[in-house]
Amino acid sequence: MAKGEHILISLSRRHADNIFSGRKQVELRRRSMNVLPGTTVWVYVKLPVGSVVGRAKVGAVHASSPATLWRRFGSISGLSRKEFFDYFEGVAAGVALVLENAQRLRSSLSLDALRELADGFHPPQFFARLGEKHPFLDAVAPTR
Repeated sequence: MAKGEHILISLSRRHADNIFSGRKQVELRRRSMNVLPGTTVWVYVKLPVGSVVGRAKVGAVHASSPATLWRRFGSISGLSRKEFFDYFEGVAAGVALVLENAQRLRSSLSLDALRELADGFHPPQFFARLGEKHPFLDAVAPTR
């Protein structure tokens, strides 16, 4: 059974690799996610990988202007300055989820396996909350 909140996010392989190598210690979003510190973030890597590959905990949540976010988190964002500001173009305020204890799963969970667990599963475009009875959480229980 799940303890605490769990969310699933979709990332490119590059960003996921940077999280698990420690180069990316924040997940940036253009709008609020209403996620609390302590939430477990499960990382789904988009196709062609198509698998949940790991998790991290949200240590803190910061909402601010892109310029302020860059000053605070640019060096741990896994992005160049240009990539960072291109991402936040046209946004007055963005969000940084500070990630802690990022860990790869011993064995990733493929898109096919996810669809067997949860009929009609589709990877989220923004993020998805996983209720405490979501079958995915039971499948990864030994790794939690």
